[in-house]
Amino acid sequence: MKSFNQFLNYPIISSKTISISPYHLLIIIALLFTTIITLRIVKKVFKRLTEEKKMDQGSGASIYQIVKYIIWVSVIAFSLETIGIHLTLLIASSAALLVGFGLGIQQIFHDIASGIILLFERNLLVNDIIELENEIIGKVSEIGLRTSKIVTRDNIIMIIPNSKLISDNVINWSHNEEITRFYVEIGVAYSSNVELVEKILLEVANNHAEISKRRNAFVNFRNFGDSSLDFRLYFWTKKNFRVEFIKSDLRFGINKAFAKNNISIPFPQRDIHIKSETL
Repeated sequence: MKSFNQFLNYPIISSKTISISPYHLLIIIALLFTTIITLRIVKKVFKRLTEEKKMDQGSGASIYQIVKYIIWVSVIAFSLETIGIHLTLLIASSAALLVGFGLGIQQIFHDIASGIILLFERNLLVNDIIELENEIIGKVSEIGLRTSKIVTRDNIIMIIPNSKLISDNVINWSHNEEITRFYVEIGVAYSSNVELVEKILLEVANNHAEISKRRNAFVNFRNFGDSSLDFRLYFWTKKNFRVEFIKSDLRFGINKAFAKNNISIPFPQRDIHIKSETL
């Protein structure tokens, strides 16, 4: 037993400030192992809460990220203290170095600070559908500490610095409600029966399986255009990420119904008058 204690306390590295022995290494290894197991359990708890609809998936992922970062920072700080590295002394002795280093990587710090803001404010959550300033639409697949991942409609993963999501104008289609309103524009000939046009548009919308029935679709008579009577068909759907496919289905359905009811979709026409001069 005495020899075992001597082995545990044998100094592998020993100085005025740092003391590392097998005992310290065992504590750190046990602490890391416990942390990994704890985080797996916490992740399963959040997953169960989202599956039982007690918490939405985006909120669960954001809160888990915050918990994970807090736990890891605490574990690393405790591990350093265990081997004799005092954080206050370390920060004070390397203040000048940290200032120079910070100036060099200030953008990274800006991104990390933005990531913390995103996780705590929760204005942006996993699975939210967002539109960026350059008209790119995508689904948030991951919010990290420095960067976030956005999956576009073309199934391309964009890795975006969190500072861009904080400073730029970002439209969150999923922030207020589960369903979002969209529209398709239609123009018909001036000779068309506008009441029949409205009826056909609503029938096409109501027959689509992915258009929400919680809110009724409606038609807006927009304008007397140059070549057509202009309408908009408004509808709500949960499938905001694939709404372009829904719009395409509606256009197919409208075109088929118009043809069946002899309603024509006009195209711009111009009359050209040629004037000849007699000599």
